[in-house]
Amino acid sequence: MNLAFLVARRYFLTKKKTSFINLIAIISMLGVCIGTMALVVVLSVFNGLEDFNRQLFKTFDADLRIVPASGKNFRVTDSLRTELKKIQGIKHITQVYEENALVQYGDQRTVVTIKAMDDNLQSHPEMDTARIAGSLILQQQQQNFAVLGIGVARMLGLRPEDPLTPLEIWYPRKNANLAAPGLDAFNQANIQPGGIFSIEQTFDDQYVFVPLRFAEDLFETEGKRTALELQLQPGVAVESVQKQVKMALGSTFNVQNPDEQHASLFRAIQIEKLFVFITLTLIVAIASFNIYFSLSMLAIEKKSDVATLLALGAWPGLIRRIFLTEGALVGFSGALVGLLTGIGICWLQQEYGLIKMELVGSLVDAYPVRMQLFDLVGVTVAIIIITLAASWMPAQKAANQEL
Repeated sequence: MNLAFLVARRYFLTKKKTSFINLIAIISMLGVCIGTMALVVVLSVFNGLEDFNRQLFKTFDADLRIVPASGKNFRVTDSLRTELKKIQGIKHITQVYEENALVQYGDQRTVVTIKAMDDNLQSHPEMDTARIAGSLILQQQQQNFAVLGIGVARMLGLRPEDPLTPLEIWYPRKNANLAAPGLDAFNQANIQPGGIFSIEQTFDDQYVFVPLRFAEDLFETEGKRTALELQLQPGVAVESVQKQVKMALGSTFNVQNPDEQHASLFRAIQIEKLFVFITLTLIVAIASFNIYFSLSMLAIEKKSDVATLLALGAWPGLIRRIFLTEGALVGFSGALVGLLTGIGICWLQQEYGLIKMELVGSLVDAYPVRMQLFDLVGVTVAIIIITLAASWMPAQKAANQEL
């Protein structure tokens, strides 16, 4: 057995009556343990929130979304369609025109985002799970229907059982004088509410789906589109198709996967996760100062032992390793217990959902968590660095003692 480890273990597992030094060492272990546990749990919660958002957006977003690299809209040409049809794995291509507009129902009005599509939500098959009233059909024979988020429906006081009151949509005409607007400055069209969906407040309070043919005159699109949404065949790798689409369309278009469609949100989550990691790591570092104090006092208490070892032929490097190993035993013991406790808490939360969100209308009852190997490795490396840094100076002082 390594001599440095043997001596350090003897100091660590001493059976003497608990002294003040032992008490500080125990406090150090508890601080590292709690900090490590908090790091594992909090980072896993952030991972769970990422997965929850991806699952949430999957209901609303297409597998791939093509938008212009510059400008707001573009014209869908025959050559563009031909290039996309050549790519294997694309199941459905949906033309989309998205614009903000004023909607009115009876005496109530609000501004929403109108999403006009040239299919009956075929590119969003998961939307059927979000239906809470009516039908999610945009076109039936020659009849047009609007599908509203439940938040929009509540703001307008929508009555699905009333087939006589239409939904009015108002949008400024091109080149209209909005400084002194009159009714002639706006395009106006009526559409029958057909269904109501509920996904998440961001979508529920903002979106209204309508058929593309209905929106073309209202928005004066002139055949232009704001996006093309691609639904892929089941089992097809999104990254592979995305790469092929980018190569086919060139730099004129941006091809966004589901994460890139909400890049700002996921970037914000990653930044928050990084700052939380740094904050909790600093707390662990502060707790590890107790390791510095306990080793410093241990070096003073064991001065005679050090002198004896030096007299027996021990070299300063061995003394240094003894105290570094002692600090590692204290820090790593706390870290190991904290790591196992954090993993256990996350597993219990995954399996049994012990901590509830307690939010009305939430899609999940309990806080989502997902453990990630990279996070566990990062926490372990951070603890190793902090422990060695806290142990180095006391170990160096002990090694520099003279006979």
